[in-house]
Amino acid sequence: MREIVLDTETTGFSPEDGDRIVEIGAVELLNHMPTGRTYHQYINPLRDMPEEAFAVHGISEEFLRDKPVFADIAQAFLDFVSGAKLVIHNAAFDMKFLNAELGWCDKPKLPYEVALDTLEIARKRFPGAQNSLDALCRRFGVDNSSREKHGALLDSEILAEVYLELIGGRQPDFALSVVGNDDGADAVVKDYVPPARPRPLPSRLSQAEAAAHAAFIATLEGGGIWPRERS
Repeated sequence: MREIVLDTETTGFSPEDGDRIVEIGAVELLNHMPTGRTYHQYINPLRDMPEEAFAVHGISEEFLRDKPVFADIAQAFLDFVSGAKLVIHNAAFDMKFLNAELGWCDKPKLPYEVALDTLEIARKRFPGAQNSLDALCRRFGVDNSSREKHGALLDSEILAEVYLELIGGRQPDFALSVVGNDDGADAVVKDYVPPARPRPLPSRLSQAEAAAHAAFIATLEGGGIWPRERS
């Protein structure tokens, strides 16, 4: 199962009022394990940056001036997320901006059904509690010390860890693990080999059980192969 953990930064709260996306960050998961593939793009919104938005993410109008507009990166973004579930914190916010931007450049919109809202999951698990990304980091012990301001890629990486805790903890599959190729291509699945124990487990076999087993082996034709393998 392929999932994309995604976050955006914007100039404000409402695309209907002319606000635009200025940054997209995304992290790929395969079978709930990071593959190492990411998507990150700054975007020129072709408008000013309100002080309130700058205070949140620190992305200035001057910094974005030479960045591509959304229409120029739309197809690459769609290619990256194609076929995947989108894991987003407060999905309604990001989805309305993404679909507004896609609509403005005549690209297909993303069905809301592809979005998995981690805020909704957190509210169901912890009703009445604070469920912001920072609050969930504190709850699960996820390190967010580098998050001085919001940033789409950093927030996606942090959200990926929080999401894996929300769905039951970051545990490998019973038989498989997922790793990324060195060339950044799609992840590949390899056999999962559990690490060796530092010390063997003590035997649970009692002396009486061992004696009974030895007596049974002695009744087999030729004495069985077990005693010879042990010698």
